[in-house]
Amino acid sequence: MNKEKLVTPTNGHKLNGFSIEDIGDDHLFTSLETPMKKDAFKISDEEKKERISILFEEIMDVLGLDLTDDSLKGTPKRVAKMYVEEIFSGLNPANKPKIALFDNKYQYNQMLVEKDITFYSNCEHHFVPIIGKAHVAYISSGKVIGLSKLNRIVQYYAKRPQVQERLTNQIGEDLKQILNTEDVAVIIDAKHLCVSSRGVKDDTSATVTTFYSGQFTNPQKISELQNYLKQ
Repeated sequence: MNKEKLVTPTNGHKLNGFSIEDIGDDHLFTSLETPMKKDAFKISDEEKKERISILFEEIMDVLGLDLTDDSLKGTPKRVAKMYVEEIFSGLNPANKPKIALFDNKYQYNQMLVEKDITFYSNCEHHFVPIIGKAHVAYISSGKVIGLSKLNRIVQYYAKRPQVQERLTNQIGEDLKQILNTEDVAVIIDAKHLCVSSRGVKDDTSATVTTFYSGQFTNPQKISELQNYLKQ
């Protein structure tokens, strides 16, 4: 079976028979990997900031903003720096947190839960914020990880244009590899500003996604985890 190409404004192809206009604000999740060009890191971060600054200045100009105003003239460079060094820094593998594992000398063999990890991401469909909390749990297979590293892994994958389903799976799959265990769970509860601040403008709804692997596919373990999260 031939796979249809992803719809883009330039290729004109359709996704499952629908055009971009048909899809509108509908949620697309195309792959586990963040869509990246093969030469994504051919130019340096400094070059990226320079080019983004020029392009964002053009966007502001097209919008009719007065770029000679003292309040606005530094905005293109500020936005470029923010994009590369902060909110989209998770696109660069060089920024992935260094992880050290330690022997489980306490012989703690129950689940460890790090809950309410606050994160800020951006919807890849409209480039507006996704704001939420992640809950991460694992059962040691003999090694443990520093608690702050769980937060850093969440932040690393959040700091890129994202789809919540992908974000959840990327965190879960990476933790499985790092910890050398199948027993990993990730729950994300988030609000999408592409829903609340535009489009349907629903400010009360939230989206919950889950990743359950190994022992966490057992309903009893899921129930135990849910009890931890309620405490």
